[in-house]
Amino acid sequence: MKIIISGAYTIGSYLARLLSRNKQDIVLMDECSENLEKISNEADLLTMEGSTTSIKNLKEAGAEDADLFIAVTPDESKNIAACVLAHQLGAKKTVARVDNPEYVEPSNQELFHQMGVSSIIYPELLAAKDIINGLKMSWVRQRWDVHDGALVMLGIKLRESCEILDRPLKEISGPDDPYHVVAIKHNDETIIPGGNDTLQLYDLAYFMTTKQYIPYVRKIVGKEHYVDVQNVIFMGGGKTAARAVRMLPEYMHAKIIEQDPMRCEVLNNILDEDTLVINGDGRDIGLLQEEGIRNTQAFVSLTSNAETNILACLTAKRMGVRKTVAAVENFDYVGTAESLDIGTIINKKAVAASHIYQMMLDANVENIKFLMSVNADVAEFVPSPDAKITRKVVRELNLPRGVTIGGLVRNGEGMLVSGNTQIEAGDSVVVFCYNVDMKKVEKLFM
Repeated sequence: MKIIISGAYTIGSYLARLLSRNKQDIVLMDECSENLEKISNEADLLTMEGSTTSIKNLKEAGAEDADLFIAVTPDESKNIAACVLAHQLGAKKTVARVDNPEYVEPSNQELFHQMGVSSIIYPELLAAKDIINGLKMSWVRQRWDVHDGALVMLGIKLRESCEILDRPLKEISGPDDPYHVVAIKHNDETIIPGGNDTLQLYDLAYFMTTKQYIPYVRKIVGKEHYVDVQNVIFMGGGKTAARAVRMLPEYMHAKIIEQDPMRCEVLNNILDEDTLVINGDGRDIGLLQEEGIRNTQAFVSLTSNAETNILACLTAKRMGVRKTVAAVENFDYVGTAESLDIGTIINKKAVAASHIYQMMLDANVENIKFLMSVNADVAEFVPSPDAKITRKVVRELNLPRGVTIGGLVRNGEGMLVSGNTQIEAGDSVVVFCYNVDMKKVEKLFM
């Protein structure tokens, strides 16, 4: 697959490294040679210095036969223009990163399609959605809904109160149980579990269930005593924070602590009067106490500095906050954040990459999410008529190693999958993949 990426900045460089591991034919373009120099030594790809709004440069990069053109520079106008030009030259699919929330509204998507932009991504909006999902359930590290909750994936850190530790999964998660454990992070190891695997203390376990059984899962993992989030303090008032605050449920109340006085003025103008904006440093313990940190159920640190966010969340946890969320854009710090038991980790590069990765596949893929904590993908595939996966029951499919099916949605109803399940064309099938080329998995559904 030939892929051209415009912009060797954080998202573009991360995507280039990620996709080059799958042996894709990648050209990374940027106007700055310094941006290209470092990555050319780290990844198996071609780099090209030049402007992606130059027709000459686009032709030299091979836009005429590109399968996917990705424009992720900091300039949204340049990204849109580059996609339009690449499409006119022959690129099959195009993706543009934007900063204007108006552009991602469903009513405007057809306009962009007509222009030649296949997909629009707004990383701050995608990250804000992940933050809100984390805040809605204080006892969950990560939540992912399929078809408005017909199926639900829950990433949960297991503590001493969990009642299903140290028992083989075949005893606690059989065909008649209302949940499946589809992935486990044990220390630094990711496990796609079998029936003889067990859940251990401090594992991060991913459960697949249906909405009505969420309370049951909460009980067996011993999280019933966790208080639901009502009061949230945000540290850092950037675009992601502002977007997340505007998406908060009505029963949640937010305060934002921002160091820049001018940004505070902007926030006061764009947020409703119920949100208190405070000019100060969220690491100031005296300020946190003054603003009621001990009566706050969640602390979300979204500054541009990963170390600051991690330390601020640790401070909040020491002051009694149960739920913490940290923006960690530097992947070198993700492991550190997890080892320090920071709750939910937000990384806009990974969020954007999940969206773009979906564009690479030819099968009918409704959604893909990259689970950074376990370095695995979870995808929602819809089988075509006579697809290979519909010809046998699940236990006879000989799925690739590292692949497991978590559940499916049929006619709007979510159901878990056992060895005797017969998958049908049109089902929405949730598949977990670890160390597997997704192109091999998609062949099962075509």
